[in-house]
Amino acid sequence: MARQNTIITFTGKLGNLIGYRRKGRYFMRSIPAVVRQTAATRMAAQRFGMASRKAALIRRAFRQELTGCADSTHINRLNRTLIQAGHHEINAVKGFRFDEKSSTEQFFRIAPRFTGDGVLHIPAQALPVIAGIKALEVKVIAACINFHAHRVVDTDAAVVVIDTHAPFAGTTIPMHIPKEGIWVIALQVKAMYAPTTVSDSPMTAAEIISVVTPTPTRRRTVTSYQHPVTGDVPGNIAGQGSYALFIKLGMPLQRPFPQLE
Repeated sequence: MARQNTIITFTGKLGNLIGYRRKGRYFMRSIPAVVRQTAATRMAAQRFGMASRKAALIRRAFRQELTGCADSTHINRLNRTLIQAGHHEINAVKGFRFDEKSSTEQFFRIAPRFTGDGVLHIPAQALPVIAGIKALEVKVIAACINFHAHRVVDTDAAVVVIDTHAPFAGTTIPMHIPKEGIWVIALQVKAMYAPTTVSDSPMTAAEIISVVTPTPTRRRTVTSYQHPVTGDVPGNIAGQGSYALFIKLGMPLQRPFPQLE
């Protein structure tokens, strides 16, 4: 592993070198001539690839709306969260902080709650008194992500400003969340020194507070029963031909089977 000290740095493959960024610094290493993989290493590589693609989609979905809230380690931390959870468990990203050292808990002692009807509820509470801070800018971002098609389907954002010097009676922020698709919900809070000036880190925080997945629909299976002699298929339970269904339910027949000659 060698550090890049040139004016122009790079990431990715360049000839027989691979450049990468770690904690704000750029490094490079050579590509091995021969790579021998076992079944375990191939499986690990597949898990890493799937987790990296999902993490990239999540970052892309919030990139434009989240401003100045992510630290230099959030890429690796998000990848690690998804790898440890497995490729089927997207709910594991709930609680992920884009800045590991900043949390929305420093602004709201009673945590905001996102409900299934698409509404963010911020309970009434005493807001912390911070020197110089006049208000809090609260932004909710909802992103619909299709992980199978590898694309961000839709995003929605809403912003409210809360006066920290006035009693806070709570508030709700409704969001447009259709029932279809997987929705990842993020909350960003920024402290404001003046009505038009938003402070920088560390008085900012952003984290994923909820993952809304579609409710699976139950399909009702109807089985047809055929008369063993005539081959008739029963129709409506109240109509003719319903004898097989009555036998299935252990109920008395409305009409007898035809007599065999």
